[in-house]
Amino acid sequence: MTALKLEQVGKSYGSIRVIERLSLEVDTGEFIVFLGPSGCGKTSLLRMVAGLEEVSEGRVLIAGQDVTQWAPGRRNLAMVFQHYALYPHMTVRANLAFGLKNIGTSDAEIARRIDEAARMLELGKLLDRKPEQLSGGQRQRVAIGRAVVKEPAIFLFDEPLSNLDAALRGRTRIELARLHQRLGATMIFVTHDQLEAMTLATRIVVMNGGAIEQVGTPAEVYRRPATRFVAGFIGTPAMNFIQATRQADAGERVALALPGGGALVTRVPAQGPARGANLVLGVRPENLRLCDAEGAVLAGTVDLVEFLGERTLAHVRLADDTTVGATVTGAAPQVGERVGLSVDTAEAHLFDDGAVAHHAEAAPAAVVPLRRATS
Repeated sequence: MTALKLEQVGKSYGSIRVIERLSLEVDTGEFIVFLGPSGCGKTSLLRMVAGLEEVSEGRVLIAGQDVTQWAPGRRNLAMVFQHYALYPHMTVRANLAFGLKNIGTSDAEIARRIDEAARMLELGKLLDRKPEQLSGGQRQRVAIGRAVVKEPAIFLFDEPLSNLDAALRGRTRIELARLHQRLGATMIFVTHDQLEAMTLATRIVVMNGGAIEQVGTPAEVYRRPATRFVAGFIGTPAMNFIQATRQADAGERVALALPGGGALVTRVPAQGPARGANLVLGVRPENLRLCDAEGAVLAGTVDLVEFLGERTLAHVRLADDTTVGATVTGAAPQVGERVGLSVDTAEAHLFDDGAVAHHAEAAPAAVVPLRRATS
């Protein structure tokens, strides 16, 4: 069943367009994450779903009903903001109960919902405290609890973890994932943090410049990016981009000339990118490995070696002055050392002049990108 449907929804402020006309369907029980850089329109889109921003064009449907013109209170949604927005003079219990009392919920029902939320979020010992007596993480759990007691059709989260330190963000992220499992509720979460998106989402909506670049599972957007933007935005360290020239095809596959004179036969079907096009080869650091420079398809000089805990990354400067990152297995190279690079062609991508991706045949089925709508 569809919990939320956006039909050609757009947002403009006068002549300034901040959200292109876009469409999206969210199924009941999904955990959807709007992911993108600052200013891409993800929070504006969430606020239009909530009714806090006017929709300039298109329709918002919740459970099949057109709610585009409905006030926020009629939409049966609960929103958790970046800032906790708790009433400082009220106890945790009173904060949780406040919204329910305003809509005439019985005392017995309020008590039941608060007890259930307190159990799920481990707030039982905090119910009689006031916000000033709570840590940042505890305040955020109360803000989430205030949403839980409403028992809404959809939960909306607007960067709720951004004010927490790294360790607390990790713990709260796990709590949110568990909460989703327990409730089986529909949740929409806005963030610019790809780690949050990759670990929480059932599907990620990658946004850029007010438009949707791709919708897919975390594995799909990572392994099958629809555009160069998605490929560069998803992944830490970021994907490497290497300029290449298409040569005569090797059978059914695209062949490339690489910086420094090396040649590579990819697994991308020959009918993919346009013939004669200048292409960009995209390879993630874990799919580039160090090897002997002699005879390697790519070779360069080590500029920097980073120890990242679970992995070591070598930064290698190629013949065209491009620097790429490669995962080190075994002994780390020395800065200034000349090394070769081998490419895992099963995980290599090509991007044409339109920044559209072409993938290796051996990889999983392609994810169809959502194209930008024209005005």
